Amino acid sequence: MSHTVRAMFASIAPRYDLANSVLSLGIHHLWRRRLVKLSGVQAGSSVLDCATGTGDLAIAFRKKAGPGGRVVGTDFCEEMLERAPAKAKGLSIEFLRADVHQLPFETASFDAASIAFGIRNVSRPVDALREMARAVRPGGKVMVLEFGQPTGLWGTFYRFYSNRVLPFVGGLLTGNFQAYQYLNRTSSEFPCGEKFLALLRETKAFRSVEAFPMTGGVAWVYRGVVA
Repeated sequence: MSHTVRAMFASIAPRYDLANSVLSLGIHHLWRRRLVKLSGVQAGSSVLDCATGTGDLAIAFRKKAGPGGRVVGTDFCEEMLERAPAKAKGLSIEFLRADVHQLPFETASFDAASIAFGIRNVSRPVDALREMARAVRPGGKVMVLEFGQPTGLWGTFYRFYSNRVLPFVGGLLTGNFQAYQYLNRTSSEFPCGEKFLALLRETKAFRSVEAFPMTGGVAWVYRGVVA
């Protein structure tokens, strides 16, 4: 991941959560819950959440895994991670700085690994997905949550919102208009649906892959079962 992208996330970290809640009307929490459910994580499971940001998905997994489980949240941006422990409110989650391209864990260390709204920001998505799969036991899951590109009338409305409203409001809330122009551009250009499944298959790390659209294709959950 580039220094420029890391610096961008550092600059918006103080108001990142507020911007997410306002811009998605809180729906992003529902998307994360859907991912957790599709992951099959149960009490006692071990989970690695990459690009955890301020910890939302790691916290959701921690509640599902229960006191007997283990949840680790990693991110390459310290400014984001600094806000995660307070949000976890005493929940036992390990937060540490790490690059998803080179995770500091032994092979097959986790039952599941996840990344939410982060895979489009890495420099080598296929390598990152392969590295996540390496850290997961055979038969475990790699879960991805990412934006899509809706079509039809709904897609027309969504593109107007993404191109005009989102960058302006996000910029007002965080003070960084350029960051939300970048985030909108990457979400509109990044492969979704079958095209993203092709990236998962390219890793040669999964025995099966599936895609689940949400909110009319605004967001997608992807699930890969590790070979």
